[in-house]
Amino acid sequence: MTRIVEFTAACGRLQRPRARPFFQTLLMDRHQFEQLIEESLQQIPAALREAMNNLAIVIEPWPERELMAQMYGDPDTCVYGLFDGIPLTERHVDDSGDLPSVIHIYQAALESDFPDATELRQEITVTLVHEIAHFMGLDEDQIEALGYG
Repeated sequence: MTRIVEFTAACGRLQRPRARPFFQTLLMDRHQFEQLIEESLQQIPAALREAMNNLAIVIEPWPERELMAQMYGDPDTCVYGLFDGIPLTERHVDDSGDLPSVIHIYQAALESDFPDATELRQEITVTLVHEIAHFMGLDEDQIEALGYG
C-alpha cells in the first residue's frame, strides 16, 4: 500500500541548477498538496498502483544540498522528486523485511517552478510517474522514451 508520510529533515527528476530562496512561503498548505498527490496517484493506471506495495511517498520542501552535491556535483542542483530504495527488478525474497522504498516529492521546488495550479498538478503527475518508473526498475533512458524524462 502506498502511503504519504510526513518526514522532515537515487534517482531523481532533474530541474535546472539554481539558487534556492532562503525562505519561501508555500503556495498551498500540506493538506492541499497531499490532495494533489492523491489526485495524481488516481491518474496512474491501476496495474501500476497495485504494484506499489512497500512504497512510501514523503513530502519535503527541498532536496538536501549535500545529497545534490553528492549526486550531481552541485549543491544548488534541485530535483522535483527522488526515488530512494531497491527497484522491484532488483528485489529478492530476502528483502521482504526491509524498510519501504521511498519517493521524495519536493513541494517548494515544484511550487517555485509551477505557480499555476494546472501546471503544478500536471508536473506532480509527471514527477510521480517518473519516480514510480524508477521503483519499477526503469532507467532514465527508458523513462525518457515513455515521455516522462
